[in-house]
Amino acid sequence: MSETANSAGLGGNVVLDVHELQTHLFTKWGTTRAVDGVSFRIHEGETLGLVGESGSGKSMTVLSLLRLLPEAARIVGGRILLDGDDVVQMGMADVRRIRGRKMSMILQDPQTALNPVFTVGNQLMESIAAHRGSNGTRESRANVKKRALEVLRMMGVAAPERRLSDYPHQMSGGMKQRVVGGIAIESQPRLLIADEPTTSLDVTIQAQYLRLLKQVQRETGVAILFITHDMGVVARMCDRVAVMYAGRIVEQGSVQEIFDAPSHPYTQALLGSIPRMEERVARLTTIEGQPPALYALPRGCRFAVRCPHAHDRCEEAYPADFTGPGGHTAACWLLEETWKPMSS
Repeated sequence: MSETANSAGLGGNVVLDVHELQTHLFTKWGTTRAVDGVSFRIHEGETLGLVGESGSGKSMTVLSLLRLLPEAARIVGGRILLDGDDVVQMGMADVRRIRGRKMSMILQDPQTALNPVFTVGNQLMESIAAHRGSNGTRESRANVKKRALEVLRMMGVAAPERRLSDYPHQMSGGMKQRVVGGIAIESQPRLLIADEPTTSLDVTIQAQYLRLLKQVQRETGVAILFITHDMGVVARMCDRVAVMYAGRIVEQGSVQEIFDAPSHPYTQALLGSIPRMEERVARLTTIEGQPPALYALPRGCRFAVRCPHAHDRCEEAYPADFTGPGGHTAACWLLEETWKPMSS
Protein backbone atom coordinates (compact mmCIF):
# COMPACT_ATOMS: atom_id res chain seq x y z
CA MET A 1 0.00 0.00 0.00
CA SER A 2 1.17 3.52 -0.72
CA GLU A 3 -0.29 5.13 2.38
CA THR A 4 2.09 6.51 5.01
CA ALA A 5 1.59 7.82 8.50
CA ASN A 6 1.90 11.37 7.24
CA SER A 7 -0.67 10.91 4.49
CA ALA A 8 -3.03 9.49 7.07
CA GLY A 9 -2.52 12.55 9.22
CA LEU A 10 -0.80 10.46 11.91
CA GLY A 11 2.75 10.64 13.19
CA GLY A 12 2.86 7.21 14.83
CA ASN A 13 4.55 4.09 13.56
CA VAL A 14 2.63 1.43 11.65
CA VAL A 15 1.48 -1.18 14.18
CA LEU A 16 -0.42 -3.49 11.82
CA ASP A 17 0.20 -3.83 8.08
CA VAL A 18 -2.07 -6.33 6.32
CA HIS A 19 -1.16 -6.87 2.66
CA GLU A 20 -3.18 -8.95 0.17
CA LEU A 21 -4.50 -11.28 2.86
CA GLN A 22 -6.31 -14.33 1.48
CA THR A 23 -8.17 -16.75 3.72
CA HIS A 24 -10.15 -19.56 2.13
CA LEU A 25 -12.58 -22.12 3.52
CA PHE A 26 -12.29 -25.61 2.03
CA THR A 27 -15.62 -27.45 2.24
CA LYS A 28 -17.48 -30.20 0.39
CA TRP A 29 -19.26 -27.47 -1.59
CA GLY A 30 -15.98 -26.08 -2.86
CA THR A 31 -13.55 -23.29 -1.97
CA THR A 32 -15.01 -20.21 -0.29
CA ARG A 33 -12.91 -17.06 -0.65
CA ALA A 34 -13.95 -15.50 2.65
CA VAL A 35 -11.06 -13.00 2.62
CA ASP A 36 -9.80 -12.32 -0.87
CA GLY A 37 -6.90 -9.89 -1.09
CA VAL A 38 -7.52 -7.55 1.86
CA SER A 39 -4.99 -4.76 2.59
CA PHE A 40 -4.97 -2.06 5.27
CA ARG A 41 -2.72 -0.38 7.83
CA ILE A 42 -3.23 0.89 11.37
CA HIS A 43 -0.86 3.32 13.11
CA GLU A 44 -0.15 3.96 16.78
CA GLY A 45 -3.03 5.80 18.41
CA GLU A 46 -5.28 5.33 15.37
CA THR A 47 -8.70 3.71 15.10
CA LEU A 48 -9.66 2.02 11.84
CA GLY A 49 -13.32 1.12 11.41
CA LEU A 50 -14.06 -2.06 9.42
CA VAL A 51 -17.66 -1.96 8.20
CA GLY A 52 -19.89 -4.00 5.93
CA GLU A 53 -22.89 -6.31 5.84
CA SER A 54 -22.97 -9.66 7.62
CA GLY A 55 -21.03 -12.15 5.53
CA SER A 56 -18.71 -9.53 4.06
CA GLY A 57 -15.62 -11.14 5.62
CA LYS A 58 -15.01 -8.93 8.65
CA SER A 59 -14.97 -11.74 11.21
CA MET A 60 -12.80 -14.02 9.07
CA THR A 61 -10.34 -11.16 8.65
CA VAL A 62 -10.12 -10.75 12.43
CA LEU A 63 -9.79 -14.51 13.02
CA SER A 64 -6.98 -14.53 10.47
CA LEU A 65 -5.15 -11.78 12.37
CA LEU A 66 -5.38 -13.80 15.58
CA ARG A 67 -4.72 -17.15 13.84
CA LEU A 68 -7.92 -18.50 15.39
CA LEU A 69 -9.42 -19.89 12.19
CA PRO A 70 -11.91 -22.77 12.09
CA GLU A 71 -10.57 -26.15 11.01
CA ALA A 72 -11.80 -25.78 7.42
CA ALA A 73 -10.09 -22.40 6.92
CA ARG A 74 -6.54 -21.61 5.92
CA ILE A 75 -4.53 -18.50 5.11
CA VAL A 76 -3.36 -19.10 1.55
CA GLY A 77 -1.64 -15.81 0.80
CA GLY A 78 -0.62 -12.37 1.99
CA ARG A 79 1.13 -10.90 5.01
CA ILE A 80 0.05 -9.80 8.50
CA LEU A 81 2.86 -7.65 9.86
CA LEU A 82 2.55 -6.78 13.57
CA ASP A 83 5.35 -4.36 14.40
CA GLY A 84 7.18 -5.79 11.39
CA ASP A 85 6.82 -9.48 12.38
CA ASP A 86 4.79 -11.63 9.99
CA VAL A 87 2.09 -13.43 11.98
CA VAL A 88 1.34 -15.69 8.99
CA GLN A 89 4.84 -17.17 9.09
CA MET A 90 4.99 -17.64 12.87
CA GLY A 91 4.78 -21.00 14.56
CA MET A 92 1.79 -21.48 16.83
CA ALA A 93 3.94 -21.25 19.99
CA ASP A 94 5.02 -17.75 18.93
CA VAL A 95 1.46 -16.81 17.99
CA ARG A 96 0.23 -17.81 21.45
CA ARG A 97 2.91 -15.61 23.02
CA ILE A 98 1.70 -12.48 21.20
CA ARG A 99 -2.02 -13.28 21.34
CA GLY A 100 -3.46 -11.44 24.33
CA ARG A 101 -0.19 -9.58 24.89
CA LYS A 102 0.64 -7.62 21.72
CA MET A 103 -2.75 -8.24 20.06
CA SER A 104 -5.96 -8.47 22.10
CA MET A 105 -9.67 -8.61 21.36
CA ILE A 106 -12.83 -7.32 23.00
CA LEU A 107 -15.59 -9.78 22.16
CA GLN A 108 -19.04 -8.71 21.10
CA ASP A 109 -21.15 -10.16 23.92
CA PRO A 110 -19.89 -9.88 27.53
CA GLN A 111 -22.51 -12.43 28.57
CA THR A 112 -20.64 -15.16 26.70
CA ALA A 113 -17.14 -13.67 27.04
CA LEU A 114 -17.17 -14.08 30.82
CA ASN A 115 -17.45 -17.47 32.53
CA PRO A 116 -20.52 -17.41 34.83
CA VAL A 117 -19.06 -19.81 37.42
CA PHE A 118 -15.92 -17.77 38.19
CA THR A 119 -15.69 -14.37 39.83
CA VAL A 120 -14.70 -11.32 37.82
CA GLY A 121 -11.52 -11.05 39.87
CA ASN A 122 -10.61 -14.67 39.19
CA GLN A 123 -10.93 -14.20 35.43
CA LEU A 124 -9.09 -10.88 35.32
CA MET A 125 -6.29 -12.04 37.60
CA GLU A 126 -5.88 -15.27 35.63
CA SER A 127 -5.26 -13.22 32.48
CA ILE A 128 -2.78 -10.94 34.23
CA ALA A 129 -0.88 -13.88 35.75
CA ALA A 130 -0.72 -15.68 32.41
CA HIS A 131 0.67 -12.67 30.56
CA ARG A 132 3.12 -11.62 33.25
CA GLY A 133 4.34 -15.19 33.66
CA SER A 134 5.08 -15.71 29.98
CA ASN A 135 8.70 -14.60 30.48
CA GLY A 136 9.37 -17.53 32.81
CA THR A 137 8.77 -15.73 36.13
CA ARG A 138 5.73 -15.96 38.38
CA GLU A 139 4.14 -12.75 39.59
CA SER A 140 3.08 -12.67 43.25
CA ARG A 141 -0.66 -12.86 43.92
CA ALA A 142 -0.50 -9.49 45.70
CA ASN A 143 1.00 -7.82 42.61
CA VAL A 144 -1.52 -9.51 40.33
CA LYS A 145 -4.41 -8.30 42.50
CA LYS A 146 -2.94 -4.80 42.59
CA ARG A 147 -2.78 -4.75 38.80
CA ALA A 148 -6.36 -6.07 38.56
CA LEU A 149 -7.58 -3.18 40.71
CA GLU A 150 -5.64 -0.69 38.54
CA VAL A 151 -7.27 -2.10 35.40
CA LEU A 152 -10.79 -1.89 36.85
CA ARG A 153 -10.19 1.71 37.93
CA MET A 154 -8.86 2.58 34.47
CA MET A 155 -12.02 1.09 32.94
CA GLY A 156 -14.22 3.19 35.23
CA VAL A 157 -15.54 0.33 37.37
CA ALA A 158 -16.87 1.71 40.66
CA ALA A 159 -15.77 0.06 43.96
CA PRO A 160 -13.23 -2.24 42.23
CA GLU A 161 -12.24 -3.94 45.52
CA ARG A 162 -15.78 -5.24 45.93
CA ARG A 163 -16.26 -6.01 42.23
CA LEU A 164 -13.34 -8.45 42.22
CA SER A 165 -15.45 -10.89 44.25
CA ASP A 166 -18.60 -10.43 42.14
CA TYR A 167 -19.82 -12.99 39.63
CA PRO A 168 -20.77 -11.79 36.12
CA HIS A 169 -24.52 -12.12 36.81
CA GLN A 170 -24.17 -9.57 39.61
CA MET A 171 -23.03 -6.85 37.19
CA SER A 172 -24.90 -4.81 34.59
CA GLY A 173 -24.24 -5.28 30.88
CA GLY A 174 -22.23 -2.07 30.69
CA MET A 175 -20.12 -3.04 33.70
CA LYS A 176 -19.47 -6.51 32.28
CA GLN A 177 -18.31 -4.96 29.01
CA ARG A 178 -15.89 -2.78 30.97
CA VAL A 179 -14.47 -5.89 32.60
CA VAL A 180 -14.12 -7.61 29.21
CA GLY A 181 -12.35 -4.50 27.93
CA GLY A 182 -10.09 -4.54 30.96
CA ILE A 183 -9.09 -8.15 30.31
CA ALA A 184 -8.22 -7.20 26.73
CA ILE A 185 -6.07 -4.16 27.58
CA GLU A 186 -4.45 -5.21 30.87
CA SER A 187 -1.32 -6.39 29.02
CA GLN A 188 -1.08 -3.01 27.23
CA PRO A 189 -1.30 -4.52 23.72
CA ARG A 190 -0.05 -2.79 20.60
CA LEU A 191 -3.28 -3.69 18.75
CA LEU A 192 -6.79 -3.91 20.20
CA ILE A 193 -9.50 -5.55 18.10
CA ALA A 194 -12.99 -4.44 19.16
CA ASP A 195 -15.65 -6.70 17.63
CA GLU A 196 -18.88 -4.70 17.86
CA PRO A 197 -18.33 -4.12 21.60
CA THR A 198 -21.34 -1.81 21.97
CA THR A 199 -23.98 -4.08 20.40
CA SER A 200 -25.45 -5.21 23.73
CA LEU A 201 -25.36 -1.74 25.35
CA ASP A 202 -28.06 0.92 25.40
CA VAL A 203 -27.32 4.28 23.78
CA THR A 204 -26.27 6.10 26.97
CA ILE A 205 -23.91 3.36 28.15
CA GLN A 206 -22.62 2.96 24.60
CA ALA A 207 -21.51 6.60 24.50
CA GLN A 208 -19.78 6.24 27.86
CA TYR A 209 -17.98 3.10 26.73
CA LEU A 210 -16.75 4.70 23.50
CA ARG A 211 -15.41 7.71 25.43
CA LEU A 212 -13.65 5.29 27.77
CA LEU A 213 -11.97 3.46 24.89
CA LYS A 214 -10.76 6.75 23.39
CA GLN A 215 -9.40 7.81 26.77
CA VAL A 216 -7.51 4.51 27.14
CA GLN A 217 -6.16 4.95 23.62
CA ARG A 218 -4.89 8.46 24.41
CA GLU A 219 -3.15 7.16 27.52
CA THR A 220 -1.57 4.07 25.95
CA GLY A 221 -1.27 4.82 22.22
CA VAL A 222 -2.90 1.48 21.37
CA ALA A 223 -4.01 0.98 17.75
CA ILE A 224 -7.66 -0.09 17.49
CA LEU A 225 -9.41 -2.11 14.78
CA PHE A 226 -13.10 -1.38 15.38
CA ILE A 227 -15.63 -3.69 13.73
CA THR A 228 -19.20 -2.46 13.58
CA HIS A 229 -22.39 -2.20 11.53
CA ASP A 230 -23.23 1.17 13.08
CA MET A 231 -22.08 4.11 10.96
CA GLY A 232 -22.94 6.45 13.84
CA VAL A 233 -20.37 4.64 15.99
CA VAL A 234 -17.87 4.91 13.13
CA ALA A 235 -18.35 8.68 12.96
CA ARG A 236 -17.85 9.01 16.72
CA MET A 237 -15.03 6.52 17.21
CA CYS A 238 -12.86 6.08 14.11
CA ASP A 239 -10.14 8.04 12.34
CA ARG A 240 -10.34 6.06 9.10
CA VAL A 241 -12.83 3.62 7.57
CA ALA A 242 -12.44 0.48 5.45
CA VAL A 243 -15.65 -0.69 3.77
CA MET A 244 -15.76 -4.43 3.09
CA TYR A 245 -17.97 -6.30 0.64
CA ALA A 246 -17.90 -9.97 -0.43
CA GLY A 247 -14.42 -10.65 0.89
CA ARG A 248 -12.73 -7.48 -0.33
CA ILE A 249 -12.25 -3.91 0.85
CA VAL A 250 -14.00 -1.72 -1.72
CA GLU A 251 -13.24 1.71 -0.23
CA GLN A 252 -10.89 3.24 2.34
CA GLY A 253 -10.46 6.78 3.56
CA SER A 254 -10.71 9.14 6.49
CA VAL A 255 -14.03 9.37 8.29
CA GLN A 256 -14.61 12.81 6.81
CA GLU A 257 -13.85 11.63 3.26
CA ILE A 258 -16.11 8.60 3.53
CA PHE A 259 -19.05 10.51 5.02
CA ASP A 260 -18.72 13.67 2.92
CA ALA A 261 -17.78 12.11 -0.41
CA PRO A 262 -18.41 8.33 -0.54
CA SER A 263 -17.06 7.15 -3.88
CA HIS A 264 -18.01 3.49 -4.17
CA PRO A 265 -21.70 2.78 -4.93
CA TYR A 266 -21.84 0.29 -2.05
CA THR A 267 -20.60 2.88 0.45
CA GLN A 268 -23.09 5.37 -0.98
CA ALA A 269 -25.86 2.80 -0.53
CA LEU A 270 -24.84 2.06 3.07
CA LEU A 271 -24.88 5.74 4.00
CA GLY A 272 -28.07 6.32 2.01
CA SER A 273 -29.90 3.67 4.04
CA ILE A 274 -29.33 5.57 7.30
CA PRO A 275 -32.47 7.46 8.38
CA ARG A 276 -31.98 11.22 8.78
CA MET A 277 -33.84 13.11 11.47
CA GLU A 278 -34.17 16.26 9.36
CA GLU A 279 -35.89 14.46 6.45
CA ARG A 280 -39.42 13.09 6.29
CA VAL A 281 -39.65 10.12 3.94
CA ALA A 282 -42.41 7.59 3.35
CA ARG A 283 -39.98 4.71 2.96
CA LEU A 284 -36.33 4.21 3.95
CA THR A 285 -33.77 3.53 1.22
CA THR A 286 -32.73 -0.13 0.96
CA ILE A 287 -30.01 -2.02 -0.90
CA GLU A 288 -31.86 -4.42 -3.17
CA GLY A 289 -30.69 -8.01 -3.61
CA GLN A 290 -28.18 -10.11 -1.71
CA PRO A 291 -24.37 -10.33 -1.65
CA PRO A 292 -22.96 -13.08 -3.89
CA ALA A 293 -22.14 -16.50 -2.49
CA LEU A 294 -18.43 -16.53 -1.63
CA TYR A 295 -18.02 -19.99 -3.19
CA ALA A 296 -19.42 -18.79 -6.55
CA LEU A 297 -18.13 -15.25 -6.98
CA PRO A 298 -18.71 -13.44 -10.27
CA ARG A 299 -15.78 -12.61 -12.55
CA GLY A 300 -16.41 -8.88 -12.40
CA CYS A 301 -17.42 -6.45 -9.67
CA ARG A 302 -19.15 -8.29 -6.84
CA PHE A 303 -21.57 -5.44 -6.24
CA ALA A 304 -22.57 -5.13 -9.92
CA VAL A 305 -25.88 -7.03 -9.68
CA ARG A 306 -27.04 -4.63 -6.94
CA CYS A 307 -25.47 -1.45 -8.33
CA PRO A 308 -27.63 1.16 -10.10
CA HIS A 309 -24.56 2.41 -12.03
CA ALA A 310 -23.31 -0.95 -13.34
CA HIS A 311 -22.35 -1.31 -17.01
CA ASP A 312 -20.90 -4.09 -19.17
CA ARG A 313 -17.31 -3.68 -17.97
CA CYS A 314 -18.38 -4.15 -14.37
CA GLU A 315 -19.46 -7.70 -15.20
CA GLU A 316 -16.35 -8.51 -17.23
CA ALA A 317 -13.51 -7.64 -14.82
CA TYR A 318 -13.04 -6.77 -11.16
CA PRO A 319 -12.17 -3.06 -10.92
CA ALA A 320 -8.70 -1.86 -10.00
CA ASP A 321 -8.13 0.18 -6.84
CA PHE A 322 -8.06 3.88 -7.64
CA THR A 323 -6.62 6.65 -5.44
CA GLY A 324 -8.27 10.03 -5.00
CA PRO A 325 -7.56 13.12 -2.88
CA GLY A 326 -5.90 12.58 0.50
CA GLY A 327 -5.18 8.90 -0.06
CA HIS A 328 -8.88 8.04 -0.40
CA THR A 329 -9.12 4.73 -2.31
CA ALA A 330 -11.98 2.83 -3.95
CA ALA A 331 -12.39 -0.11 -6.34
CA CYS A 332 -14.88 1.07 -8.96
CA TRP A 333 -14.63 1.51 -12.73
CA LEU A 334 -16.60 4.77 -12.44
CA LEU A 335 -13.46 6.38 -10.99
CA GLU A 336 -11.10 5.35 -13.78
CA GLU A 337 -11.11 8.71 -15.57
CA THR A 338 -10.88 10.96 -12.51
CA TRP A 339 -8.71 9.02 -10.01
CA LYS A 340 -5.27 7.43 -10.41
CA PRO A 341 -4.56 3.69 -10.28
CA MET A 342 -3.40 2.79 -6.77
CA SER A 343 0.30 1.95 -6.43
CA SER A 344 1.18 -1.21 -4.53
